[in-house]
Amino acid sequence: MTDLPCQLVRADNPGAFTGTGTNTYILGEDEVVVVDPGPALPAHLQAITAALGGRRLRAILVTHAHLDHSALAPLLAARTGAEVLAFGGALSGISPAMHALAAEGLEGGEGSDTGFAPDTEIADGQILTLAGLRIEVIHTPGHMGSHVALALGDVLLSGDHVMGWSTSIVSPPEGDMGAYMRSLHKLSGRGWRRFLPGHGPAIEAPAARLAELIAHREAREAAVLAALTQTGPASAADLARRIYTTTPPGLLPAATRNVLAHLIDLQDRALVRAGPGRLVTARFARI
Repeated sequence: MTDLPCQLVRADNPGAFTGTGTNTYILGEDEVVVVDPGPALPAHLQAITAALGGRRLRAILVTHAHLDHSALAPLLAARTGAEVLAFGGALSGISPAMHALAAEGLEGGEGSDTGFAPDTEIADGQILTLAGLRIEVIHTPGHMGSHVALALGDVLLSGDHVMGWSTSIVSPPEGDMGAYMRSLHKLSGRGWRRFLPGHGPAIEAPAARLAELIAHREAREAAVLAALTQTGPASAADLARRIYTTTPPGLLPAATRNVLAHLIDLQDRALVRAGPGRLVTARFARI
């Protein structure tokens, strides 16, 4: 997979939001670390245990607290005695504005591992020396406020922030479009050779993929503003139906959350304003 001592164990949880399944990475040789143990599936726990092959598991690193990445961490820790490291829980790292939305009862949709709590919290810029590896923590909020990417030289374990097969879901209050875009630009400032994402195959041209994702979100933002200009005030759900015209009906709720994330970011930048009521149902207008 890479010139790093890296083994992929893919969870059997394929789906619209997980692609072929969650990628669990085992890094190291005699001692190892596991990145993103994945969903709480007994078969996946057995697969990871078999892949360890009796080697000491030095630590379990979690990129973010979504159930398909973090739910197996307590079970794997109990079996191996390894420490769980992560930035924080499901609402860690979100902005005061997103905290206010959470306090109003806005939920980010299915998938948040609300009970997740690491044994040790890690921070942006921290260097972890584990299993003979030098791992740099890069805080990349956007998909989740607690999301981190993990750099080993010029190879990045990018979690769900950058994937090759799909764009990331940005669902407030855990998801934050402004933070997501800043994180993409933050990663663009480095010379990466390869990304190992949380789902799907490795990304062999990281700079091109980052540029593509930034352009995609800028185009979505332009579409939101154009729709508001053409039709007047509209809710996130109205706009999603107008913009995501080829999206299957079952995915429209996720598309609506993406549009809401754009609208909140545009409101923060004084480009739109929300009408009365909860943001999830409010009608937004151009300023």
